[in-house]
Amino acid sequence: MQQYIVSDSENGLSLEKYVRKVLGNAPLSFIYKLFRKKDIKVNGHWQKEKYILSSGDEVSIYVTDEQLKDFENQRSYVASEKIKDWVLYEDKNILIINKPRGVLVQQDDKGNKDSLDNLVIEYLISKGEYNPANEHAFKPGPAHRIDRNTSGIVIFGKNHETLVYLFELLKEHELIGKHYLSLVVGNVEKDGEIDAPIRKNIDLNKMVVAPLKSGAKSAKTIYHVFRRFNGYTLLDLTLVTGRTHQIRVHMSYIRHHVVGDTKYGDYPTNNLFEKQYGFKNQFLHAYQIHFGKLHKPLEYLSSKMFEAPMPQEYIDLLDKLEPYTGD
Repeated sequence: MQQYIVSDSENGLSLEKYVRKVLGNAPLSFIYKLFRKKDIKVNGHWQKEKYILSSGDEVSIYVTDEQLKDFENQRSYVASEKIKDWVLYEDKNILIINKPRGVLVQQDDKGNKDSLDNLVIEYLISKGEYNPANEHAFKPGPAHRIDRNTSGIVIFGKNHETLVYLFELLKEHELIGKHYLSLVVGNVEKDGEIDAPIRKNIDLNKMVVAPLKSGAKSAKTIYHVFRRFNGYTLLDLTLVTGRTHQIRVHMSYIRHHVVGDTKYGDYPTNNLFEKQYGFKNQFLHAYQIHFGKLHKPLEYLSSKMFEAPMPQEYIDLLDKLEPYTGD
């Protein structure tokens, strides 16, 4: 039997959500079976799934240590198989992943166990490269983030020295370059750059272009025309700064919205793409990263470049669009 005490931060959770949280590696079918068999009690009494917990409650779950270990091993195996398909490059210091659209880079406050950071941890545990029991302060993690609905490259540091160095590189931007591919609305006639500060608008719950004096932070995006279609343009975009939602905000600012962007995008276009092509996703892919002259511990990656292939759904969509025919 496993016993848990509900913390203040868990006050108000339903019993079902709490059990799914503490038994995060267990299949849902197993958890619901525990409820059916009345193998879950609160303060010594059996309760239903919707029972609301209070801080200090004692939750008893009739599951053995061996079962928990089996669930952990099964999850590590599943995570390992997933990550293997996403790895672009790996060595003793870093792991470069081609993240699929729809996967969170870091676990959110809802306890999403299938976030990329959790999957990477399980992957490294399964390989014997990381043992949480031997680490008290450090765990491998992402050096940067991309949106849940953006696909493409995410770099992980496997040790403290590497992760700190990656943070420095990404903060300075001079020795590391990140490129994105995005299909945008309209004909972008020539290459250009957008230098427009960005800040969070609390009322709108979104990022907006605003003056620096309003508290906005400088933001700069460089774009190159990659390929044209009738009514749309595929752009190669370089982030000079790395603000939240920067590309999506900047492209909206110049009226070349990212196709499929539900927060900053052009809604009639999004509806058209869904109806005509069955495409209802954000067309934004972090496809390339390159390094300048690096120092230890990553000096061996100097001048290296890595590319992540576009998702097949993006390739299929581009094949359906009409080629650009000019004015």
